[in-house]
Amino acid sequence: MNFLSLTGIEFKKIKRSKILFILLVATVVLWIPSILNAHMNFKMQAEGISPENNFFIQGFMGMSWFMFPASMVVGTVLLSQTERTNKGILKMLALPINTAKLCLAKFFVLLSLAAAQILMMTGMYYISAVICSKTQAYYFFLSPVFVGKEAAMLFLAAIPMIAFFWMLSVCIQTPIFSIGIGLASIVPSVLMINTKIWFAYPMSYPFFVITSEYGKLAANLNTAQVELIPWIPVAFAVTIICLTVSCIRFGQAERR
Repeated sequence: MNFLSLTGIEFKKIKRSKILFILLVATVVLWIPSILNAHMNFKMQAEGISPENNFFIQGFMGMSWFMFPASMVVGTVLLSQTERTNKGILKMLALPINTAKLCLAKFFVLLSLAAAQILMMTGMYYISAVICSKTQAYYFFLSPVFVGKEAAMLFLAAIPMIAFFWMLSVCIQTPIFSIGIGLASIVPSVLMINTKIWFAYPMSYPFFVITSEYGKLAANLNTAQVELIPWIPVAFAVTIICLTVSCIRFGQAERR
C-alpha cells in the first residue's frame, strides 16, 4: 500500500472524530476576549502600533503561545488513540504495511489538522474584525496577503513542534502522561524566546515568529528578530530526529 492510500485511510478514520470540532472551539474561544476588549487596541498607539495591527497581532500571539500548541497536543493524542481504540492498531499491523509509512501518514494528517486550525484562526480573525469594526466604528481589517503570510509563517514554524508532540504520543502509551508532558513543555516557551538559544526549543518557534512580527509593527517596541541561521538547520534536525524516533517506535508496544 502506497503513502497516498495510507493517508486517505487516515483521513477517513478522523472523519467521525471530534478533533476538528475541538480545534474549532479552541479557535472561537481565543477570539472572544479580543472582541470584548477591542477598545483596548486604541491605547496601544502609544507603543507606535495601529489599532488594527494590534488587534491582529495580539490574537495571533495568544494563539501561537498556548492555544494552538495545546490544541496540537490534544489533537495528536486523539489521533494516536484512534488506532488504539478497539485495538485497531493490531489490525493495521497485521496487514502487509510498512509501519514507518503508516507513522508518516498519520503525521501528515496531523499537519493537515494544524493547517486547518490556522485557517480557522484566520477566518475567525476576519469575523472578529467585522464585529469590532461595527462596535468600535473603526476599520480593523488588514490585507489578506499580510494575514496569509503570517499564517503561513506560523504553520511552517510549528512543524518541528508538532513532530516533537507526535513523538511523545508514539513513545508514551498513557494518554494522560503524553498530554501532561506536552502541555507542560509549552509553558517555558515564554522564557525561551527571551534567550539566545530559543532555536533549541521547538515549542517556542510559533510564538517567537509572531512576537518578532510584533516588534516590526510597533515602532516603540524592540523584540528579537528571526535569524535563519542557526534556526533553520536546528529546526530541520529536530524534525528529522523526532520523526525518525517516531517511525522506529511506532507499533512496537502493540507487537509485544
